[in-house]
Amino acid sequence: MNNVLGTGALSLGFVAAIAATGWWILGVRHARLRPRARRLTVAMAVSAAIACGVLVYALVTHDFSVRYVAENGGRAVPLYYTVISLWAALEGSLLLWLLVLSGYAVLVMRHVHPRAAVLHPWAMAVICGVAVFFFGLALFAGNAFQPVSPVPADGPGPNPLLQDHPLMGVHPPLLYLGYVGLTVPFAYAVAALITGRTGRGWLVATRRWTLAAWTFLTAGIMLGGWWSYEVLGWGGYWAWDPVENASILPWFTTTALLHSVMVQERRATLRVWNLSLAASTFLLVILGTFLTRSGVVASVHAFSQSAIGPALLGFFTVVLVGVLALLVWRSERLGPVDRLEAGVSREAVFLGNNVILVGLAVTVLIGTVFPLLVEAVNGDRLSVGAPYFDRMVIPLALVMLILMGVGPMVPWGVGDPRALGRRLAVPAALGLLTVAALGMSGLDGVAPLLTIGIGVFVLATIADRVVTGWQATRTATGLPPLPALWRTLVRRRRLYGGLLTHVGLVLAAVAIGASSSYSVDGQQTLAIGESFSVGGYTATLDSITPERTDRKMTISAQVAIADGDDALGVYEPALSFYPAAAQAIGTPSVRTGLVEDAYLLLSSVDDDRTEATIRLIISPLVLWLWVSGGVMVTGAAVAAWPDRRRHEPAPVLVDAPPREEVRA
Repeated sequence: MNNVLGTGALSLGFVAAIAATGWWILGVRHARLRPRARRLTVAMAVSAAIACGVLVYALVTHDFSVRYVAENGGRAVPLYYTVISLWAALEGSLLLWLLVLSGYAVLVMRHVHPRAAVLHPWAMAVICGVAVFFFGLALFAGNAFQPVSPVPADGPGPNPLLQDHPLMGVHPPLLYLGYVGLTVPFAYAVAALITGRTGRGWLVATRRWTLAAWTFLTAGIMLGGWWSYEVLGWGGYWAWDPVENASILPWFTTTALLHSVMVQERRATLRVWNLSLAASTFLLVILGTFLTRSGVVASVHAFSQSAIGPALLGFFTVVLVGVLALLVWRSERLGPVDRLEAGVSREAVFLGNNVILVGLAVTVLIGTVFPLLVEAVNGDRLSVGAPYFDRMVIPLALVMLILMGVGPMVPWGVGDPRALGRRLAVPAALGLLTVAALGMSGLDGVAPLLTIGIGVFVLATIADRVVTGWQATRTATGLPPLPALWRTLVRRRRLYGGLLTHVGLVLAAVAIGASSSYSVDGQQTLAIGESFSVGGYTATLDSITPERTDRKMTISAQVAIADGDDALGVYEPALSFYPAAAQAIGTPSVRTGLVEDAYLLLSSVDDDRTEATIRLIISPLVLWLWVSGGVMVTGAAVAAWPDRRRHEPAPVLVDAPPREEVRA
């Protein structure tokens, strides 16, 4: 029955998506048809929800007649991991994609921005058109509901790496909310090109959608790094894995878009740049989906090879050709109305920031797809490792950090270089003094020291910006200090939310620089009662304990950790043996601290269980990487909150020629 219900829901969704796309296009000229288009869009979303619900029900009830359940379900798997098995493999993850995309379609449908009402039907048609492709993919190329015969009595359960950490219930959905949410700015960009209304209307309508998608993507990437750190057992959180790279590529271009949008909001320029960024971001999403689901890359994140890969590659090609054709067709409406002033201005800094971010995306993209291209051409298997990415990415990232500090200090329009120099003098001096002090204290390494020094510089410029605004508020209103500070922050939520996000980025950069450069590592085979030391920490093997359950057999080592004479407790790294896994799955145990982490791994245990090989890694400032994610998400939420300026008289801005203005 679940086979029939699930396939029926996908079929209904496929038909509804096709009909909704057509009705939205017809609704461009005939408003009376739009209610039907709305109902079809809702039907599409309901179909996706039913398909997901049926598959979850099949997983929970262990209906092994459904192929996806037979391959990824298991009677001994706990309920939580059974439910999240929905996105543990290829076909189920497609259903989650459809659910998120359909949900976005309904939300976008319900919120018609008055400045982009003309674009709305076209944007909905694009979103529903994307849904047609993914419903077709889930129905014809990766149907999770295919029947199995004979029906097995039990299944292997999901990948063992996905069964032991609760973050797997959060990390993929957040990534999907970010990834799929980037369909919305793409849809409005295409609508702007189709209608020729390439002014600010589509940007105003999509700013919060883009910011929301960026926020989800940021949170998803951060939690993915945390999951990697806590589960994979190599002591790190980012390995330049192709699928990890696929998640960061649209993050770079979305970040660039969020900044360049501000330039076009104030000056009628960068039109083709912003439209291209929105389209490129969506193309990178499709490319990342292809890398994850085609089986062309070997990755812990990737799914097995299937017919979905060629279909995604074909869809990528169609979208690319379509966008290029639209850009050529509308080329006469994409030129700048305003010219960017050369020299010192916030527009120039934002443009520089955009160039760096796009450069980062291109650099990572080349390193990710180059081995695939070489293999496709001559069959040779190559790999591009961390040294390439570190060598190419770190300099660009440091320049981007510097621009983050300079940007808030320069005005829109034309600034005074001497005044800017005076404002930057103190932050720059603080950064240099920090580098000198750390160098004299014994820290070495150019990249991490520069990262910390630039981080101090950026934080000082942000503090200067806040203090300047606070002083201006006090002068204008006469309020006491704290109320004046509150009013300053509340009245300019967008500005200070953005600056808070910059604080999070600085924390992330410093944490990455310190933990990747100053970690120390040691491994030793210990008999029970023996100890060894790494980086001032001592690990003592207290005991070794086996445990068997219906799902797995686990051997854990009880290891006492001490920092000098201070006992820090007993931690239990473990090895788990799953029936369906060829190799043991290591589970690290981490003692998290404000300054540094003690990361314990159990590498092996002898047959008598009297000796164990323990690895101890001391990594500084890792905690602040997770904190930075929270700070960035909070800053983005503050920036997305409606600004009081909306209720004040609108500033006089230069925009498109009259024929291109967006009317309510």
